[in-house]
Amino acid sequence: MNSDRSVGATPATAAHKRFALPSLARRALLRAGLTGAAALGTTAALGTASASASPTGSTTRRRPSTPAEALRELAAGNQRWRAFRERHPDESPSVRQALTSGQHPFAVVLGCIDSRVPPELVFDQGLGDLMTVRSAGEVLDEAVLGSVAYGVLELDIPLVVVLGHQSCGAVKAAVESDESGERLPAHIQYIADQIAPNIDRAEEGDARIASTIDANVRAVRARLAAEPDLAAKVTSGALAIVGARYDLTTQRVRRVV
Repeated sequence: MNSDRSVGATPATAAHKRFALPSLARRALLRAGLTGAAALGTTAALGTASASASPTGSTTRRRPSTPAEALRELAAGNQRWRAFRERHPDESPSVRQALTSGQHPFAVVLGCIDSRVPPELVFDQGLGDLMTVRSAGEVLDEAVLGSVAYGVLELDIPLVVVLGHQSCGAVKAAVESDESGERLPAHIQYIADQIAPNIDRAEEGDARIASTIDANVRAVRARLAAEPDLAAKVTSGALAIVGARYDLTTQRVRRVV
C-alpha cells in the first residue's frame, strides 16, 4: 500500500475512445424507467467517516449528490464494517417496495470478482445504493467500460471507485505467468495479458505482487478517466474517479494514488 490518505483526487484526463451516447429520447426513456422515485443515500467521506448515517430500515436516507458526499458515505460504511458495527441499510420491506419503481445509486464500484471483497459489505451499503461492476483484476473490456459509463452518463452517479484488494489472485497469476513464461488455461490468459503491462518489475517476490495490485488500480483508473465523456464530467466537478485498495487483514479501504 502506498497511501493512507482519503480518497478524493482524480487523475489527469487524456484522449481515448468515445462512448456513443443514446438519443435524447432514449435517454429520457432510460431515466424514467431506471431512476424512479426511490432516491436512496446518506450524508456521511473514504478516509474520514461520520456517524450520521440513518438507522437500518429508514427510507429517509439522503442520496449523496456530489463526489465528496459519496466518498464520505463510503468511508463511514467501511468504518462500520471494520468495527463490526454494520447497519445493513436499505434492506427493509419499504425500501424494497420503493425500489420497484426505479434505482438511484450514488457510486459505481469497479472491483475484482474475489468472493472476499463484496462492495456492498465492505462499504456497508444496501439495495439501490451501489452499482457494482466486477471482473478479475478489475480488467476493463468493452462490456465493463460500457457498464461504468452507463452508471455515470445515464444515472448521473457522481463517483467511480476502482477497488483492488490485497492478495489478488488475478494479479498473482499474471505476475507468475510473466515470470515463468507459461500460458494460463483458456480465457484466463486474457486477464493476465491485460494486467501484465502494469507489473512492477522493480520489485521481487511478494512485494512485486503487492506493488502490481496498486499499479493495476492506477492504470484502470487512468483509462476510465481518459474516456472523453467521463473526463468531461470530471472536469466539471460532477464526477470523481478514484483508486482504492481493500486490505483483507484490516478490512480497511485505503486510497491508491
